[in-house]
Amino acid sequence: MIYGSAQEWRDAARKKVLFFGMSGLGKTYVSNILRDAGNWFHYSIDYRIGTRYMGEFIADNAKAEAMKVPFLRDLLMTDSIYIGSNISFENLKPVASYLGTPGDPAMGGIDIAEYRRRQDQFRHAEIYALLDTEYFIDRAERLYGYPHFICDTGGSICEWVDPDNPEDPILKNLSQHTLMIWIKGDDAHTEKLIRRFDRDPKPMAYQPEFLTRVWDKYLSLNDLSPDRVDPPAFLRWTYAQALAHRQPRYAAMAERWGITVTADQIGAVRNAADFDELIASALEAHAAQT
Repeated sequence: MIYGSAQEWRDAARKKVLFFGMSGLGKTYVSNILRDAGNWFHYSIDYRIGTRYMGEFIADNAKAEAMKVPFLRDLLMTDSIYIGSNISFENLKPVASYLGTPGDPAMGGIDIAEYRRRQDQFRHAEIYALLDTEYFIDRAERLYGYPHFICDTGGSICEWVDPDNPEDPILKNLSQHTLMIWIKGDDAHTEKLIRRFDRDPKPMAYQPEFLTRVWDKYLSLNDLSPDRVDPPAFLRWTYAQALAHRQPRYAAMAERWGITVTADQIGAVRNAADFDELIASALEAHAAQT
């Protein structure tokens, strides 16, 4: 790890951290607190994906839908209107909308082959965005003068890495430049996340092998053909399984590549000083365990 002890962390002139874990446990919450302190640069992986690596896909998909409407088609063909996405740190819906959900087209679903294609686009985009971290660390200081740096990752980071491989190219690169911090939830947090997702299901990105397994199982359990799947129902059914699938992967990432803090501890952070002390304590706990 780039900080060998709690004292090294406290004394560091440049603090560089990366948060990972399920969405909804505090990654963006604590990132916003640190950013608002004035000397932390906030690098959002999801924002980078939507603006740099998938922006054209998202815009083209919106244009394709607009081309189905004669009035809008005429305006597009004469360059009279412009269609683009308005992505922000707080609004990443264009990315989720583009990913979509497989199932019945009459219910807003897309063909499973198209869904897999978009999932693969997202996988490449997220890997590229993660590997851009080093560039943004340099850019944050060189261009803007920020001494400290936060990388706020998406929940799917664990889908594209092998925590048990000491040569994993993504984890090796990230751990060389940041202190990787797992924000860990407990059973109560998991139940809360499931309830929240059930109220408002959002498209997610999955490992191809995991997606194949849950898709085939869902079709079999419900005796459905692919074009009869209720898209939100499939998402809800898959989400709890995705949480269980990801938890041990996050744990392995933290054990071999970083440290662990709890969602409750993150929720108690009110300022940068609180955060500094929390990470110092986590580094001490990690040293005691190893």
